[in-house]
Order: sequence, then structure tokens, then C-alpha cells
Amino acid sequence: MSNGGDRIEPFSPRRRGTVDYMRTAGKRSNVHGLVEVDVTEAKRRIRTIEEETGERLSFTAFLTFCLAHAIDDHPEINAYRDWRGRVHVFDEVDVNVLVETTIRGERIGVPHVIRGANRRSVRSLHDEIRSAQESPDPTELSRWGQVGLRLPGFARRLIWRLPQWFPRRWKDVAGTVAITAVGMFGGGGGWAISPTNYTLQLTVGGISEKPRLVDGELESRELLDLTVTFDHDVVDGAPATRFVRRLTELVEDASGLRTQDEP
Repeated sequence: MSNGGDRIEPFSPRRRGTVDYMRTAGKRSNVHGLVEVDVTEAKRRIRTIEEETGERLSFTAFLTFCLAHAIDDHPEINAYRDWRGRVHVFDEVDVNVLVETTIRGERIGVPHVIRGANRRSVRSLHDEIRSAQESPDPTELSRWGQVGLRLPGFARRLIWRLPQWFPRRWKDVAGTVAITAVGMFGGGGGWAISPTNYTLQLTVGGISEKPRLVDGELESRELLDLTVTFDHDVVDGAPATRFVRRLTELVEDASGLRTQDEP
């Protein structure tokens, strides 16, 4: 239906699900930390690995590796709080990653859960992300899913309360932590702040070149903008700060990225 240059389009089921998620997640006690991380060495090693192998290496896979191993060092963050006030802490870090893919000619980000990321290599994570990018639309709804979206809003949003009702079930469906890379859709720096239904979410922004002191010398470095979001009902400030420090160390040390001339 149109009127001149205007048009009216149907609201897609995918967008309706996003609205339900954001409304529910917005009620959590989210605290956001904005962090600049030097990825100059990581980007250099990735370029070297790509030259050695002749294929591209996913930067998201590298960040997922660092995130999962930082959580492995601070396992109290890999948890959900249930409706009875108990905290369920999990051993395996299952990372819900936003994977960019093409569906019906449109490039969009879709969720994919990487299981046991804290026990995986960067290459293994890369291979799974590439496989997910090439798979059929994972957001395609079943008949029951389509019926569910016709329910009233309050009924549809009940599913997003699974972390409080059934933490183990939510882990099986959606993982324990999330990483979303909004920087994949544009260039330059910048943060993104979003509510989340997870105890921990890493939102990856853009990369920009900025001057930074390195061993007393001013150098141009590649700095990545990260937003680290915690559920303050589960994680206090001190453990959150220690986790962010460890995550920064792993990223800036280019952890998990080995070139052929390294032992």
C-alpha cells in the first residue's frame, strides 16, 4: 500500500521478537562499561596469519576466544540468578555470537551459540562462525513459532524470563554470555549501549586510529571500542573490574593468535 512516495510495510516477525526481547531485557539491572582496547598487535598477527594461510581469519572469532578465556579465569561471571535468589554458575562458556549473513539478499546479524568456547582454539571458533554464515536462515520460524507470535505481547515476552525460571534450559537454548558486533556494519570508532538478557554481554564497536603512549613514545595505534554490560544483580563492581582487566590483557596480547614463526 502506498501514497505518493510513502509506503506501509508489514512489521516482520523477526522485528517483533526483537521488540519483545528489548522490553524484557530493559528491566534488568544492567551496568555498562566503555573500554578502549589496543588491537594493533592482534590485527598485525591476523594479517600475518592470513598471508600465511591465504584465507581470512574472523576477528569475531578472536574476540570470542579472549572473552571465553577471560571468563574461564573469572567463572563467577558465567552465571544466571534464578527466581529463588540462587546463582547458577556454569563450567562451559557457551557464547551467543551475532553472525553476519545474507538472507534473501539482505545482510543481517543472526544469533548463533558456540558451545564450550573456553575449550576451543581461535581457528575452531573461526570455522564454526564461517559455517554458521553459510547455513540456512536460523531465524526462520516453525509453524508453532508463527502461532506464538500471534499471542498477546505479555504472553510472548514470557519466554525471555527463562533465565530466571530455568537457567539450565536458557543456557541450552541461548548460551551463557553474548557478544554482538555492531562494528561489523560500519567503519570508524564508537560504542553501542544495549540492554541484555545475559549476565554478561560484550558489544563490539568500531576500530579507529589514535595516538597512544607506548614505552614512553607516542605512536599511532588501532583502538577498538568495547561495551561490557553486566547484570549488577549477579556481578559486583570489583569482580567486573577484574574481569575487564583480564579481557583487555588477552586482547592486547593477541592471545590465541600464533603465526608460523612463533613457537
